[in-house]
Amino acid sequence: MRTFAALVTALLLAFASPASAVQPDEVLDDPALEERARELSAELRCMVCQNQSIDDSDAELARDLRVLVRERLLAGDTDREVLDFVVSRYGEFVLLRPRFNARNALLWGAPLLLLTIGVVSIAMLSRRRTVARAAPLSNDEKQRLKGILGE
Repeated sequence: MRTFAALVTALLLAFASPASAVQPDEVLDDPALEERARELSAELRCMVCQNQSIDDSDAELARDLRVLVRERLLAGDTDREVLDFVVSRYGEFVLLRPRFNARNALLWGAPLLLLTIGVVSIAMLSRRRTVARAAPLSNDEKQRLKGILGE
C-alpha cells in the first residue's frame, strides 16, 4: 500500500509542472525575442479560460494572442507597447495583474479600507463596553446601605 501511495505521489509531482500550450510553429527563431514573448504571454489572461495565461491555454483565442504578441515583437515594439496594444484591443481584463489607475483604485484600496473600518468599529465597540467606574459612596449613602444590610 505504501509503495502504491509513493508511486502515485511521484507521478503527481512529475506532472505538476506547468504545461505550455505554445505550438512549435509559433516559436520565434531569435531566442531573446522568444523569451520576451514568453514573459509577455505569462502576463496576459486567456479570455476563454480566464484564470490561465495565454501561454498555458490551448484555446484558439489564446493562440491568436500569442501570435499577435510575437508579431508585435518582430515589428520592433517594446514590451510596454505590446501590452498597451493588447489592452487597447481587449481591455484591462486581459492583464493577469491589472495596472493601478483611477478606475480600479477602489478595487485595490478596498481591502485596506475594509480593514480600517473593521479596526475602528471594534475599537468603538470595545470603548462602549468598558464599564464606567462608579463614584465612591457618600457618608449618607454608606449609612443607608448599613441600615439596609442590617449592620
